Amino acid sequence: MTLLFIRIFFLFISAIIGFQIGIINQNPMVGVAICVLGASFLIFVEANLKQVSVRGLSSMVFGLLLGIFMANLVSDIISLLPLSEVTKPILRVVLTLSFSYLGAVMALRGKDEFNLIIPYVRFKRQDLKDGVVLVDTSAIIDGRVSDIFKTGFLGGRLVVPRFVLHELQRLADSEDDTKRQRGRRGMEILKSMQKDAAADVRIHEDDLTGTEAVDLKLVKLAKIMDARICTTDFNLSRIASIQGIEMLNINDLVNAVKPVVFSGEELEIKLLKEGKEANQAIGYLEDGTMVVVSDGRRALGTTTKVYVTSALQTQAGRMIFAKLERQ
Repeated sequence: MTLLFIRIFFLFISAIIGFQIGIINQNPMVGVAICVLGASFLIFVEANLKQVSVRGLSSMVFGLLLGIFMANLVSDIISLLPLSEVTKPILRVVLTLSFSYLGAVMALRGKDEFNLIIPYVRFKRQDLKDGVVLVDTSAIIDGRVSDIFKTGFLGGRLVVPRFVLHELQRLADSEDDTKRQRGRRGMEILKSMQKDAAADVRIHEDDLTGTEAVDLKLVKLAKIMDARICTTDFNLSRIASIQGIEMLNINDLVNAVKPVVFSGEELEIKLLKEGKEANQAIGYLEDGTMVVVSDGRRALGTTTKVYVTSALQTQAGRMIFAKLERQ
C-alpha cells in the first residue's frame, strides 16, 4: 500500500511539473504528457528491480535524503554547463524529483542494507558489553542456552530472528512426530525464556528477503548486525566460522567444562553394555562421557572401579579408555 501511494503521488507531482513546464513553452498538455511518460518509465524500471520489500519508514526517509543529496550534486555539476537560465531550474526540479523517488523506493526495496544504518543501531547500546547473540533453532530446542546465560558466562543480548520462529512453527506443525515434538519443545522453551526476568531475550521482527535457507539467513543477519551466533549445529558453526563470524557452540562449551582425567586415575562406573571389540564393556560418566573398558565384559551390569589408560577427544565428544585392573 505504501509503495502504491508513492507511485500515484509521483505521477501526480510529475503531471503538475509537466504542466508548469508546458506553460513556459505555451503547450501545457505536451509538458504533462512528457513528464507522465517519464515518470511511468521510472516506475516500470523500479517495478522490475529485484529484492522487493516494502517495509520501513526510516529506510524510505534515508533513501529520500540520499536522493536529494545526489540530485543537488548532479545539479551543481550541470550548472557549470552553458545552459539557459530557464533550462537550469527545470533540470534541477526534474533531477530532484527523479533522484528522490528512486532513493525512497530503493531504500524500501533494499531495507536489509539500509536498516544497517538506522534500526539496527538499537542493538549497539553501550550497556551491552558483548553485543548481540543470535540464537538459532537448534540452540532453542536444546534448552541449555537459558541456563548458560543466567550463569553470566554468556554475555550480551539474546536475539531470536523472525525466520527462526517461522522454522520452529513449521516443525511444530510437521506431520512427523519427532519434528513436531522438537518444534513444540522449542516454542515452550522460548516462551519460558521470555517470561524469565533474568534473561534478556528479544525477537528481531524484520525478516530477510529471499528464499535462502535459515542457516544462510542467520549468517547474513550476523554479518549485518556484527553479532555472534549461538547454536548446537556443527555444520552451521563451520560455515559461519569460515566467513569470519564468531560462533558460540553449546556442545563445544559442554566438552570444554568436562572434568579432565589422567592416565592411571581411578573411576567408579556402571558397565552397561558390550563394546565392539572382544571382552570390551562400555559405561558412562555423569556428564555423558563414554568409558570403554578393556576386559570389562565379565563385570557387565555391575558398578566397579576402573583405571584410565588414555582419553580421546573427537568432534562428537570425549572418549575415555580404561581397564579393570591398575597397570
